[in-house]
Amino acid sequence: MLAKLSGFLPRRRRAVLLVAVLLALASAALSATLFDRMKAGGFDDPTAESGRAADALAEDFGQEDMNLALLIRAESGVDSPEARAAGTALAERLANDDGIAAVTSYWATGAPGLRGEDGDAALVLAAIEGDDTEAEDRLTALEPRYEGEADGGLHVEVGGSVAINKELGEISERDAVRGELIALPIMLAVLVLVFGSLVAAAIPLITGVITILLSMGMLWVLAGLTDVSVLAVNVVTLLGLGLAVDYSLLMVNRYREEIAAGHERSKALRIMMTSSGRTVIFSAVTVAVTLAGLAWFPLLALRSIAYGGIAVAALTAVVTLTVLPALLALLGPRVEGGRTRRRSAPGVNAPLENGFWHRLASFVMRRPLPVATLGVLFLLLLGSPFLGLRMGTADERALPESSQSRQVAETLRAEFDAGESQTIDVVVPEGITEAELTFYAADLSALDDVARVDTASGTYVDGAQVADPGPAHARHAADDGGVHLAVVPEPVGNAAVEDLLAEVRAAPAPDDALVGGRIAIGVDGIEAITDRIPVAGITLAAAMLVLLFLLTGSVLLPFVAMLLSALGLTATFGALVWGFQDGNLAGLLGFTETGAVVGTVPVLLFAIAFGLGMDYQVFMLSRIREEYERTGSPTEAVALGLERMGRIVTAAAVVLSVVFLGFAISDISFMQALGVGAPLAVLMDATLIRGALLPAAMRLGGRAMWWLPPVLRGVHRRFGLNESAADEPRTRNTGEREQAQPSTTGIR
Repeated sequence: MLAKLSGFLPRRRRAVLLVAVLLALASAALSATLFDRMKAGGFDDPTAESGRAADALAEDFGQEDMNLALLIRAESGVDSPEARAAGTALAERLANDDGIAAVTSYWATGAPGLRGEDGDAALVLAAIEGDDTEAEDRLTALEPRYEGEADGGLHVEVGGSVAINKELGEISERDAVRGELIALPIMLAVLVLVFGSLVAAAIPLITGVITILLSMGMLWVLAGLTDVSVLAVNVVTLLGLGLAVDYSLLMVNRYREEIAAGHERSKALRIMMTSSGRTVIFSAVTVAVTLAGLAWFPLLALRSIAYGGIAVAALTAVVTLTVLPALLALLGPRVEGGRTRRRSAPGVNAPLENGFWHRLASFVMRRPLPVATLGVLFLLLLGSPFLGLRMGTADERALPESSQSRQVAETLRAEFDAGESQTIDVVVPEGITEAELTFYAADLSALDDVARVDTASGTYVDGAQVADPGPAHARHAADDGGVHLAVVPEPVGNAAVEDLLAEVRAAPAPDDALVGGRIAIGVDGIEAITDRIPVAGITLAAAMLVLLFLLTGSVLLPFVAMLLSALGLTATFGALVWGFQDGNLAGLLGFTETGAVVGTVPVLLFAIAFGLGMDYQVFMLSRIREEYERTGSPTEAVALGLERMGRIVTAAAVVLSVVFLGFAISDISFMQALGVGAPLAVLMDATLIRGALLPAAMRLGGRAMWWLPPVLRGVHRRFGLNESAADEPRTRNTGEREQAQPSTTGIR
């Protein structure tokens, strides 16, 4: 197929490029409304107990989440007649607005939790109807009408969970554009250094830009078919850019290598397509399989990246295998135009054994055990902080300090009773008797850190009833006989409330009782991640082992490659805890330390970094296998493969790191964690793993690395893939053991 494509594309090069440009422009036009189709949030598990409790509260008790907070300040004090009249009028006006399900205020209820400690601030809380995206759209219309100065000398600031989600989406949209604008010129400079030619360097960049635009259009279509989180846009588009440049680097380098070896351009194009083109396809499948593991998790943010990642990996491969060959055919000899320095292809005008990567591999393979031992110990040392990982949920502290919704939330923490906003909701279905309800409510109120329990039968404190049921308690009873218990904690931190949540869930309760609340939603989201890690990991490992077997034709090498890629992530996860959980990078990057890592970050970082690490494994192992088939020497194959691919893999890692460093300049702290973690993993994989541990492991394994039992030879012969160009002669078969020529590494 690839050989036929290499003949078709040059003949239809202008038509192929025209179609690609038109599709890219159409995608760019569609992407103008992309963020309008995205879903906000995506960090909760709607199928968890807390999600079912929230549904029951809304359907049976008419209690919506108070997701909008108006922080109102009055110079004369919130209890002055002027402030009371103006605040009451403002709350009534808000209650009459479209899309508002419920409104409560300090002036309507007199609740102490809605009045600031100094008496100069009060709250109006409201529930905006609809899902997160609909709530954000409604907030966009409401903000200009309420924010700023109001009648009666009031000053109003808008906050709440819907405002936080809205700002997260807006910043993500801004960061996506800013990251790409910063990455593109830096990538061009790196590519010029690699190729020594402006034209050759521009080819991967052109492919990358087309891929970005098509990725945006692909996400626009995907968002019309299923829910897609707004946070997936940054990851998917930048991943597409990085993969496009990586694949283009691989392809253009092989093309120039064949040209320098004396082949005609048509034959060089054919060899490029039938060798590196196969690697691109295989690599895209590898990345897609890795990101598909995120689909196991019920959180919308992770599932969106899974769907988008699979699609963008396939899209990038298609663009690389069509647009790039058409560009090369159109340019012809002009591909070497704009030279910045003289350069010869590796191994053509100079002996390969004189190259840096060949000498490095030879050095390592003469001392494999010490190098492997020191490398593994070094990575484990860097990864040791990960043993103290604490996962938490994203809150307003993920936003920059200049964010208004964050400022409102911090004011609520500092000046208001935090217990009201941390209420644990318990929903008991129909069938509970009054005596059972009294006993259960008293039991919950006796737990440590519980301020009170409000329910249909009254208010309970320290195990005793302190207030008879009144009008305020009526809302805790449903028409079908179900009851709601509001467990209000003392004003303590989130960690203490999470401990209290566990105690509430462990307390003896009526059958089918559901425990929810804002804190419970976050805890259930973390549990949804940790509970599904084993099944996601097992399926990912099984799929990768099969793919690597098809690539290498070896039984042992896939396990070694998997182990090395996982080992390369230790430094990344150690840095994640050291830098973000412990706050050692807070001063440099300007984020707020929270003492925990957002639960989605380690999973997402693993999927991205492991997928890209395996991507480079494919680049290296495919070329090493080609050299092994050509020379028959396991040691020489490693040295030659590393010499031919080491520079390209390192350049690809640098380019991809530049792409993901765009996240590091984000104003969202958990995106900054991706911006630091992904480049660190990629660079560690492309240097220490590829330059030291891979040659050491393959030298220690020797010919056993390429062992293939007879029962599997037929399977690999039928379904296996390899990098060997169809035009190049082979001196041995995968299953043979004889050596075709002596090693030049000096290792026997």
